[in-house]
Order: sequence, then structure tokens, then C-alpha cells
Amino acid sequence: MRLIIGTILGIALVIAGVYTYFYFGWAPVATAAAPIPFEIKLAHMALHARIDKEAPRNAPFQPSQSDLENGAHLYHDHCAVCHGLIDQPQSATAKGMFPKPPKLLEGTGVTDDPPGETYWKVANGIRLTGMPAYRQSLSDKEMWQISLLLAGADKLPDPVKAILRQP
Repeated sequence: MRLIIGTILGIALVIAGVYTYFYFGWAPVATAAAPIPFEIKLAHMALHARIDKEAPRNAPFQPSQSDLENGAHLYHDHCAVCHGLIDQPQSATAKGMFPKPPKLLEGTGVTDDPPGETYWKVANGIRLTGMPAYRQSLSDKEMWQISLLLAGADKLPDPVKAILRQP
């Protein structure tokens, strides 16, 4: 009986402690503040589990040059302010974000991710990161054009790169 009461009290104290931590404003909520312990680990674990469950396995089409060009224009208009452009400095918006938005056109970006994973992120957004959901703003084809553009960002044709270099 003492074990049960002790367990219940222990759980209640943990819940009360967590509640107090947030209630009194001790949790870091500013983007410039350090993350809560395990915050990044738990967020990535939840995100990847959800994506693994819901992301499309295959793209519905192979992108043509016009699909990539349209994807580049859409990226320029909707994504570049946070994720950057080719050979352009990081924007003031991106500098002030937490977590920092990845540079999708430099290094591996998301070229090592399946296009369906990128599509899921474009369509649904990522909670508490600043990444909005575009499901209500862009068509399904437009979200795929952006996703396929990013999947092949390391091997884009020159006319598409030219769009992505424009400030």
C-alpha cells in the first residue's frame, strides 16, 4: 500500500513540478534562449515518427524542366526568406529563428531526404519551428514541384539555378 501511495505522490510531484516550471515562466520561450533539456531530441523523434507514418512513398510525377522552374519561382516566393537562395546572404528573418531553418540549397540540404518527406513538411508544416503548412495556400502539384526541386537541388539545370540566384 505504501508503494502505491509513494508512486502516486511521486507522479503527482513530477506533474506539479513541470506545471510550476511553465506556469511561473521559467521555461525558455524566446527564440534566443537555450532549448529545454531533451527538447530537440523529443521534437525530432516525434516529427520523424509522424513523417514515417504519413509521408507519401513516391512522387506522383517526374519533374520536367518547367516543373522545376515553377518550383523555383514558388520556392523563391514562399521559402527563400527562411531557407535562403543560392549565393545570397541569410535573411534577417532566418537569423532570428529558433530552431535555425536549414539552408536547403547549400550542402546536402534535403537532397538526401525522400521527396515524400519534404512534401509532408511543405504540406503540413512543423509545429513550433516557424515552418508553416502550405496545404491551404498551394496546390498539391505546386507542393510537389517545390519538393522535387529540393530533392534534386544538387543537380539543377542552369536556368533553374538562375531563378534561385535572383535576390
